[in-house]
Amino acid sequence: METIRLTTGQAIVKWLLAQRTVVDGEEVGVFAGVFGIFGHGNVTCLAEGLEPVQNDLPTWRGHNEQSMALSAVAYAKAMRGKRIMIATSSIGPGSTNMVTAAAAAHANRIPVLLFSGDTFQHRIVDPVLQQVEQFNNPTITAADAFKPVTRYWDRISRPEQIVQSLPQALAVMLDPATRGPAFFALPQDIQAEAYDFPTKFFEPRVHYLRRPGPDPRDIDKAAQLLMAAEKPMIISGGGVHYSDAVAELTAFAEKRGIPVVETVAGKAALVHTHPNYAGPIGVTGSTAANAVAEDADVVLAIGTRLQDFTTGSWSVFKNPDCKIVTINTASWDAHKQMSVPVVADAKVAIAALDAAIGDYAAPDGWLAFSQSRIAEWHDYLDSWQDVTPGRKPAYAEVIQVINEICDDDDYCLSAAGGLPGELVMGWRSKSVGSFDSEYGYSTMGYEIAGAWGAKMARGDGDVICWTGDGSYLMMNSDVYSTVMAGHKVIFMVCDNGGFAVINRLQVNQGGAEFNNLLRTTKHERYFHVDFVKHIEAMGAIAEKVERVEDLPAAFARAKEADRSYAIVVDIDEYTWTEGGAWWEVGVPEVSDREQVRVARAALEAEKKHQRVGV
Repeated sequence: METIRLTTGQAIVKWLLAQRTVVDGEEVGVFAGVFGIFGHGNVTCLAEGLEPVQNDLPTWRGHNEQSMALSAVAYAKAMRGKRIMIATSSIGPGSTNMVTAAAAAHANRIPVLLFSGDTFQHRIVDPVLQQVEQFNNPTITAADAFKPVTRYWDRISRPEQIVQSLPQALAVMLDPATRGPAFFALPQDIQAEAYDFPTKFFEPRVHYLRRPGPDPRDIDKAAQLLMAAEKPMIISGGGVHYSDAVAELTAFAEKRGIPVVETVAGKAALVHTHPNYAGPIGVTGSTAANAVAEDADVVLAIGTRLQDFTTGSWSVFKNPDCKIVTINTASWDAHKQMSVPVVADAKVAIAALDAAIGDYAAPDGWLAFSQSRIAEWHDYLDSWQDVTPGRKPAYAEVIQVINEICDDDDYCLSAAGGLPGELVMGWRSKSVGSFDSEYGYSTMGYEIAGAWGAKMARGDGDVICWTGDGSYLMMNSDVYSTVMAGHKVIFMVCDNGGFAVINRLQVNQGGAEFNNLLRTTKHERYFHVDFVKHIEAMGAIAEKVERVEDLPAAFARAKEADRSYAIVVDIDEYTWTEGGAWWEVGVPEVSDREQVRVARAALEAEKKHQRVGV
C-alpha cells in the first residue's frame, strides 16, 4: 500500500482539500475556508499545515472565537448547506468561546466544522496552560463541553484515527437527516505526531446532498388526509430552502389553491406578492397567517421543526379537528405532535404527494379568504409609512423605508432582540432566499459576524445587517473584519436604549421595568454610546440619521460606498408592530403585584387552546 508520512495536522489539511462538491455546475471544495484564531493549542501544528495552502483553502483571521464560528454558520446558511466553513481555536477559553456557535448551528441544523486544540494525551506536563482539571476524571477537558451541542464529536488520540473519523463527520454534516456541527479535539502532541497515511485517503472525492424518498405508505396516508381537507394550509420551513424545493412548493400550492405561510427559517420561499402567500405564522407572525392557521383543518408542515414561535406555543391551530402532516428528512421532526409523518426530502416528497392526490384542489373560497387577510396585513404594514413627526421612529417605520428602496437581490440578516420579530412580520421579501434571521437559537452577536459570513457566500446584492444596540455591544469586532477582508456589509444599527423587547415582555407579563432598558439598570453614569465613532474607529463609514425621511439618501450613500457602511438610528423603545400569537413564558403563580396576577390568569386562559399531542 502506497503511503505518505505526515503529521496529524498536515494530514487533516490535505484531506480537507480533497473533498469536492458541485455547486451551480462547478466543481468546488466542500470546505470553502477556515476562520482561525491561533494559540498554543493550534498554531504550531494545524496552522503549520494551513499556511501553505492559502490559495485553495484560505484562512481568515477572526477576532473572537464565537463570532468567527458564527460567521461560519451564516456562510453555510447562505449556501444552504452545500459548502462548509471551518473554525479553529486554541484550548481553554478560545475553545469554549465556540460552544455558543456550535449550539446555534445545532439548533438550526447547520453544518460547520470545528477544530479545537486540546491538552496532551501523554499528560506528563499536566496541567498545561488553560487546562481545566477534573479531579475525578483526567480524561475530561474543556473540549467535552461541545458534546451536547454537536452532531459529531471526537477526540483524536492517535493520528490514524482521522482516516475513519473525518469521513464520518463529513457524512453527518452533509446528510439532511443529521446535518449539524462536527467537532474535533486535537491534543497538542497528537497534532504533531507523524504517521504513514495511505495515499488513497487523500484522493479527491466528489460529494453531494442526498434526497431520501418517502415511504409510499406515508404518502398514501398524507394524501388521504389532504384530499379530504376543506381548509388546507402549508407551512414553509427552512427545509424548503435547503432542499431547493421552492419551485416544487410554489407549483404545488398554485395547482391546489392552498395558502402558504412561512416560518422564520422558511421566509422568502414565496415573494410577498405571490397570490398563495399568506404571511409569517406564529408569535412573530402576521394576523393573516394566524387567522388561516386558526381555521385550517389540515396543515402540511414542510421542513420545519415546529418550534414554539411557529406554533404560538401550540395554540394557533384552534380547529379541534385539525390534522398535521409533516414532511422532514429528520424522523425526530416528522413525528412531533403525533403528526402523520413523511420522512423524506422536501423536493421528492412534494412531487410524490402531488402525484398521489390526483386533481384535488381546495375550495375556491379558502384561498380567497387567505388573500383578503394578507391584503389587510399589507395595508397595515403600509400604514407605517405615515411617519409620526416629533418622536423617535419605530422599528417598523425604518424597516418599511429600507424594504421599499432596497434591491431585489439584497439579503436581509438579523438574529436576536426585537428586530427578528419586526423583520419577520414587516420585511416583504422581493426575491427567493433573500432572508436570514437566526432564530433557532436566537443568538445575540450573530448579526455582525453572520453578515460577514453571508457576504462571503453571496456574490450578488448587498447584505443588509440589522442589529440592535444590545447585540452590537455584545459582539461587534467583525465590523473590522468586513473592512479588512473586503466583504462590504450595510449595517443598520437600531438603538432603543437597551434590551427593549425583553423590557416589553417583562412589562406585558406584569413585571416592573427592571435591568433591561439602560436607564432602568444600576449605574453611576448613564450615557448613549456613540456608535458612529465606534464604527468609524474600525474602518467602516458611518452616519447617524435623525429622521425617517433622511433614510433614503443615507441608504443610497451606503449603496455607493466602497466598504462597509453603517446607518445608526435611534428607535422608540415602546412602539412595536402588532400581530403575532400567544407565547407561553413562565409567569409567577404568586406575586405581590396585581399586574403579575392578571398576567398569570391570562396565561392559564390561553393554555386551554394548546394542542397537546393530538
